Amino acid sequence: MSRIATTLLVSVLAALPTARAAKISQPNILVIMTDEHNASVLGCYGNKIIRTPNLDGLAAKGILFENAYCSSPLCVPSRSAFTSGKYISRTSSWNNNTRLPPDIASLPRVMNEAGYDSVLCGKMHYDARYHYGFKNIGPGNNAHMTGTGNRRTADDLTAKQGGGGESARFEDFRTSDNSSGMTHDQRVVDAVQAYLASRKQGDKPFFLLAGLISPHFPLVVPKSYWQTYQDKVPMPVIPPGYVDSLPLNYKHLRAGFQMTSVPPETVKFGRELYYGLTQWTDEQIGKILDALRKSGELDNTVIIYTTDHGENLGEHGLWWKNAVFDTAARVPLIISWPERWTGGQRRQGACGHLDVVQTIAQLGGAKIPADWNGCSLCAWMDNAHAPWKDLAVSEYYAHNICSGYAMIREGAFKYVYHTSPDEAHPPQRELYDLSVDPNELHNLADDPAQSPRIAQMHAALVKEIGEDPELTDKRCRKQIAAGYSDAAGKKRGKGKR
Repeated sequence: MSRIATTLLVSVLAALPTARAAKISQPNILVIMTDEHNASVLGCYGNKIIRTPNLDGLAAKGILFENAYCSSPLCVPSRSAFTSGKYISRTSSWNNNTRLPPDIASLPRVMNEAGYDSVLCGKMHYDARYHYGFKNIGPGNNAHMTGTGNRRTADDLTAKQGGGGESARFEDFRTSDNSSGMTHDQRVVDAVQAYLASRKQGDKPFFLLAGLISPHFPLVVPKSYWQTYQDKVPMPVIPPGYVDSLPLNYKHLRAGFQMTSVPPETVKFGRELYYGLTQWTDEQIGKILDALRKSGELDNTVIIYTTDHGENLGEHGLWWKNAVFDTAARVPLIISWPERWTGGQRRQGACGHLDVVQTIAQLGGAKIPADWNGCSLCAWMDNAHAPWKDLAVSEYYAHNICSGYAMIREGAFKYVYHTSPDEAHPPQRELYDLSVDPNELHNLADDPAQSPRIAQMHAALVKEIGEDPELTDKRCRKQIAAGYSDAAGKKRGKGKR
């Protein structure tokens, strides 16, 4: 066979999945969103210790994104961005006590208008009064947001109420067959299985979001899962003197969350438990995927796996989320639909959750609001060599900090701008070259040679968000001090969906 004929045959074979997908005008879309999953704790992301066969199998049949980022490393802001298609600073989704405008043109609403059945099963951390177009079939979202918040005083690095010592969260590192998180997720799996089993021929295509809590703390998992990883998980790498060099906001995170003196044995035990809980979570995801197969709708369903944010796991001297290091802001992202995309592919460029929102809307043929952020990933998934922006942004304006901050990832570089907390404290900056410093331990911001890059990346950050972070932080402070006018108990908007 000639070289030309061989090339033509390869091209035809590569186009077959797309040709098959063209016959499905509106595929079902299943989004599985866990909570606090560190992307590096996944076999398909290169971890040789963790056992995640279900997600690894999904990646083998789909496209894995190496450098995907959440819109904010905190539950409510991150999930609000996923719901609204907008950066958190544009919707005032500042913290876990804020909500989206009740009548916003949300992703589930535009999917409903396109003919979908938008269904939420499990956590999205919404105010209990609003579902934003989702039909809720599982455990509820029961918060009542007041819109308030606070900031720490820049020079006061004492711990929060009760003084120093270790946070009570570390006391909840244990083995058990029961926890609130595991119980919630088992209920989600049951409800998803029932929903998929109840579907009938001729039903609307579904946009189903299954929201699991695990592997979010409390780090509680059956003993056998912990024992699988006992003495196998490496400890964090923290160079001598490194913690003292952290930006002021991260020192406040350490103080405010009472993590300045976590014993090494607690760090070790917590990391092992997290691995065990991640394996347990993978098994729940496997049950959801098996229910989809049994429903007979696997072939015409796009499956998306991601999480709302990561988990620091003691790296950089930090736990939980809140920071924009890759441990907390980078997220796993896998998209699988073999009818359109050949499996086993990977994409290296930076992208974000708002790009996923655009992708879902495009796949569903929805009318996408002109003011949404992000870019659809479809063309890039169709062709690995298609032009891609290679850019992602994440913002944090919530608790246990003295000022808000925003991050932009472009290519191999990550730039972080910490706004000025007061007149006595200037803004701080971080710059990392992830191609040589993947663990983000060497801040290049003070290198004069990097001044042009910092100026360029700051301008790109402002352009992408649409506002300088200094102005954003001032607006945030004003709004969280005032709160919502209905916070005292008025039920304005009650019943809106």
